[in-house]
Amino acid sequence: MRAALMTRVRSRLRDASRLFNKGKDLQGPVSLKPGAAGSGNVLLSFLTEPFLLTPAEAGLYGSHPHYGASLEMARALLDLGYCVDVIRWNNSTFVPSKDYSIFIDARMNLSRLGPQLGPSCLKIMYIETAHWLFHMSAQYSRIQALQQRRGVALMPQKTLSPNSGIENADCGLCTGNEFSLSTYRFANRPLYRIPAISPIVCPWSEGKAFASCRKRFLWLGSGGLVHKGLDLVLEAFAAMPEYELFVCGPIDHERDFQQEYRRELYETPNIHTLGWVEASSPEFSDVANRCSAVVYASCSEGGGASVITCMHAGLIPIVNRESSVDIEDFGILLPSSSIEAIRDGVRAAASLPLADLESRARRAWEVAREKYTRERFSERFREVLKSLTTNGPGADPALQS
Repeated sequence: MRAALMTRVRSRLRDASRLFNKGKDLQGPVSLKPGAAGSGNVLLSFLTEPFLLTPAEAGLYGSHPHYGASLEMARALLDLGYCVDVIRWNNSTFVPSKDYSIFIDARMNLSRLGPQLGPSCLKIMYIETAHWLFHMSAQYSRIQALQQRRGVALMPQKTLSPNSGIENADCGLCTGNEFSLSTYRFANRPLYRIPAISPIVCPWSEGKAFASCRKRFLWLGSGGLVHKGLDLVLEAFAAMPEYELFVCGPIDHERDFQQEYRRELYETPNIHTLGWVEASSPEFSDVANRCSAVVYASCSEGGGASVITCMHAGLIPIVNRESSVDIEDFGILLPSSSIEAIRDGVRAAASLPLADLESRARRAWEVAREKYTRERFSERFREVLKSLTTNGPGADPALQS
């Protein structure tokens, strides 16, 4: 029934996607109506693309976890009988003309629209990054450290605008782990963990040759290459010719980084730069099957989606704390984000007994399927939303993180 409802909604909005191709922007609002209304109105400030475009029309962004999260939140709200208006998170002109029972926002609109919606509206911040102040401070520290190491000042790529979203919210839903949550606790708002979504769900790779892939590693990430630690990983592997690194990311989009690391990216025999690779593609499956682990040392995340994607592909996570993924006893936690710590983590993974290597990979895959799917996201969102609308924020401490 839920799938049929969303099919009708998407069908009604298909003509709007053609308008986008003629230059119409995506700021919204997009209005969605349930089969039987009665619960009130909800304003969702996140993404409009999933309701106007196919993933192909949205390009690379169509496979991003945010795409699925926006859809799942809207579906859950429709199922509960709410009429849902969706605007884009950076819409700076929308003026509410309805009484909204719930307002969910990712960052930018809580401080602008929250006061207009009144005290009776439940205001929720959807948290998919570390707090902007930590995020930007950490990114500039990485850029400055790179400047000191190599005598070059690269431009920041993954910037967040200052905002007071959490201060204007009644509570927050966070896709990250305790690291991400800790950057918001200063505001003294109830915080609830909600699992990040992976764009893929893979079968276990039966017969994977762990003996031959134990010295091969993957780096997978999107934009903000210094922010996500690719510079550190490249420098680590350039000094370890006995280990191979496969690099999957939009390198061509950051020309200053590409120029500075040209030797490591394209002229170092043990480093193979593949560029952007869709997680759902056969090319990604092939490279994941050739590797044993993912190496990721971001300076700030809200749920490490690329690491979770690699866990779904059966790769052991070698990560730092700021990557914001719980790796339990199957991963390797880097004590710092230094080049030497990355080298030590890679060597530790490669030296694991073969049976241990395979069991850790299997456990990473199992945890990804247990925790990080659209279904689990939807279940947890509905659980928390029911508590919030029935009892209010903070009324059920067992649900909080």
